[in-house]
Amino acid sequence: MSERDRKQKIRETVWRLLEEKGVASFPLPVWGRIPNFKGSSTAAELLINTPEFKGAKVIKSNPDSPQAPVRERVLRRRKLLLVPTPRLKGEFFLFSERAWENPREASRISNFSRFGDRIPLREIPDVDLIIVGSVAVSGDGNRVGKGEGYSELEYAILREQGKVSEKVPVVTTVHSLQVLDQIPWEPFDVPLDVIVTEREVMRVKGVRQKPKGLLLEYLTKEKVLDTPYLLSYLRDTGRLEEILTREKA
Repeated sequence: MSERDRKQKIRETVWRLLEEKGVASFPLPVWGRIPNFKGSSTAAELLINTPEFKGAKVIKSNPDSPQAPVRERVLRRRKLLLVPTPRLKGEFFLFSERAWENPREASRISNFSRFGDRIPLREIPDVDLIIVGSVAVSGDGNRVGKGEGYSELEYAILREQGKVSEKVPVVTTVHSLQVLDQIPWEPFDVPLDVIVTEREVMRVKGVRQKPKGLLLEYLTKEKVLDTPYLLSYLRDTGRLEEILTREKA
């Protein structure tokens, strides 16, 4: 079984488990999503009391539902919040003063364009903390998302542009049922430094090195053409032709 197939089997197991145990939360069904879960607000409260959160001024978060409580708390504490357009269909949103006045509404995906400012890549401030959504995680810092790779692409682009360093902590909030003994990983996967559940804060020991940028050998023409922001970025950095030429060979 390939690593990709193993990851998909893990996703399906966790989606099923969350629904069977009654901890899956809106939007339902959770299949095919970063699953929302009962206890996401409790996990967010635990996260904001960590030194990683308290010491961060600029926080990048995924746009998915289970991390909405985290985004709201970022804004309540008047920190800068960076969120990508879902599925990298457009630029990143930067939330500041306008969002601070209405953090609950601003934290919702449907209101990103109302409360956030679209910001060019070159103007993004240096990021101090990264929040990612996960379908499943393991205690050694591995994770799987919903299988589309957007968190990895976002990280790689920001890393290449010097907006994120190796030392920037990567954190996820999940239900304790999403924490597994083992998860396979591939070179483009971004490892976690901290895992926060509704019960506890888990710090990963001996985190492996994070990807330093985009690994073109893992990008397909279909993925690039279906991701406008990635397509534009590769064109601007002069690497689009390499992928297109490889696909024709």
